[in-house]
Amino acid sequence: MENFSTTTITDAARLVQLLKIDGYCATNTVGAGSSYSIESRWKVDGYDWEICIYLDLQWSVALELIFRSRSRTNNYVRANLGCRLVDPKGILTRSEQKTVSGEFMYDSDLSSKLMLVKRCDLEASGYLTDDALTLECTITVLKELPVQTFPVKEIPMPSVPSSNLHEHFGELLQSEKGVDVTFLVSGESFVVHKAVLAARSPVFMAQFYGQMMEKRSHRVEVKDMEAAVFKALLLFIYTDKAPDFGQHQQEEGTTMAQHLLAAADRYGLDRLKLICAGRLAGGIDVNTAATTLALAEQHNCSQLKFRCVKFIVKTPAVLDAVLKTEGYKHLEASCPWVLTDLLARGRKKPKRK
Repeated sequence: MENFSTTTITDAARLVQLLKIDGYCATNTVGAGSSYSIESRWKVDGYDWEICIYLDLQWSVALELIFRSRSRTNNYVRANLGCRLVDPKGILTRSEQKTVSGEFMYDSDLSSKLMLVKRCDLEASGYLTDDALTLECTITVLKELPVQTFPVKEIPMPSVPSSNLHEHFGELLQSEKGVDVTFLVSGESFVVHKAVLAARSPVFMAQFYGQMMEKRSHRVEVKDMEAAVFKALLLFIYTDKAPDFGQHQQEEGTTMAQHLLAAADRYGLDRLKLICAGRLAGGIDVNTAATTLALAEQHNCSQLKFRCVKFIVKTPAVLDAVLKTEGYKHLEASCPWVLTDLLARGRKKPKRK
């Protein structure tokens, strides 16, 4: 959509004419208090105008501008009258122009009067030539043009940049400014902010702002977790970014995803838990199937569990291969209740058609 600005522009119509008055000396016979007038009709900007020229004993020349038409817009018509003395022989330069302005309406008795020069000054000026007086008169009518609209170029709003909240919190973690708690994990220490951890994890919320013993503690020891896993957990809490498992070797990436899934479940980080489960689901093979199945069972990852079972019972050969792995021994020891259904599915004979 374009925006528009409006403006009203005025223009002017102008007419200049020379008016010659002969028999100037005859006006000397006009009695005191009386005047002699001459009328001149004009048409300017389509309107009829009348200039009355008065000659008397006190003011040699006086002029009056009268409006004789109707306004086309039912508004007042603005105009001005200008007049100066002229030497028709060209010996004298034109006198200084005198002007008068006014607003006019038909039958309003409005007029503009202009006193030009006194008799004594006129007769001494040299502008009287052969008993004649020449005036240069100008009528200027100001007219309003139709309202015009001009499109205003709209400056586009700058595009909103992507959120960089995660960058700010990442910098906060790196700078260690304002930290108020230290975690001890596998011999390494991590200084962090209680409020940030509590805002992201319901477990940390209860730990620091609930009734747990760590509420007033400034040092917390985390057992059964590797330092690299806790570091990845903190990075996710502050920046909402999971580690790039693809940067590791296949086996290392799988191991990290398994440990981080357990850590995410431990601290109630459901989004991170789903990310890790997705990574593990895409890398199921004979060597990882049983271990991942045990992990899925222990941490309530139903979709991941389904994918593992589906892979293991795909063929009797795959099942036999999985049963020989160390991961199956771990599954057998940690989740024996899973084996009954697993073996039943694997040994199930296909129906004859």
